[in-house]
Amino acid sequence: MSAYDLRPVTTDDATIAKMTALLREVFPVAKHFTEDVLRWQYRDNPNGEAVGFNAWIGDELAAHYVTIPLVAMVNGKEERGLLSLNTATHPTHQGKGLFTKLANATYERGERHGFGFVIGVANANSTHGFTKKLDFQLVSPLRAMIGIGALPLGESDSVHYEQKWNDASMDWRLSHPVYRYSIRTQQGIGMVLSQRSQFGARYVLAAHNDLIGQLYAPMEKRRVFAKTWIGLDPGMKWSGSFYINIPTRFRPSPLNLIFKDLSGASRTLDADHVRFHAMDFDIL
Repeated sequence: MSAYDLRPVTTDDATIAKMTALLREVFPVAKHFTEDVLRWQYRDNPNGEAVGFNAWIGDELAAHYVTIPLVAMVNGKEERGLLSLNTATHPTHQGKGLFTKLANATYERGERHGFGFVIGVANANSTHGFTKKLDFQLVSPLRAMIGIGALPLGESDSVHYEQKWNDASMDWRLSHPVYRYSIRTQQGIGMVLSQRSQFGARYVLAAHNDLIGQLYAPMEKRRVFAKTWIGLDPGMKWSGSFYINIPTRFRPSPLNLIFKDLSGASRTLDADHVRFHAMDFDIL
């Protein structure tokens, strides 16, 4: 019998502190793993508290996996889903299959609570585990475009997956305790900009014709000439634009969009019909 006690994630301050300590132990250079960030992600999300599991041995936290709720339009219907977020196993407990056990327990709990799917972004190291051990679909590598001028945003009536944001969720998303954001309107397109950049090109979290971002973040007063955009969007017309796909060798890690259906219908996503911007996950 396993010595590990698998328990659903709770968001009290004492558990938040232990989960933060584990994440910082496993990822010592990741500055965004703070107690304030975990409270914001796990407890303050207007779509609901985190869904996940921890593996304990007595009072010691050995491993952690969590997803957070979101709302999306899937094949024309509004649906609650889960964003796969943080996972960590303490070095002394690695190699014992804890991640797979925690993830499966999380998805079973999510299904019981009416969530229809899990979506996430996996790096090169974790993609295999999600697709081979947890039956995720590898939808597509995300584009990482860098260039100058206006983003080539056009219209598309063939979006089958898109996360939905409202006033409460947008205000929450842009109140990250560590990262800072601003809004810029350029040629009729509203953009959410991160203060972070790659090769001097500011990251664009989201770009929409109808984005009213002044409600959620300060206006960007400076002109933003060079930009980096990460995601998938059938409305983006990159051909003929002043943007190029960043070669894989210049990226910190390839980012792969993954999807797992919890509805029992074995649904998959077609990358050509997915709108997924950087604001829809937590890297920036």
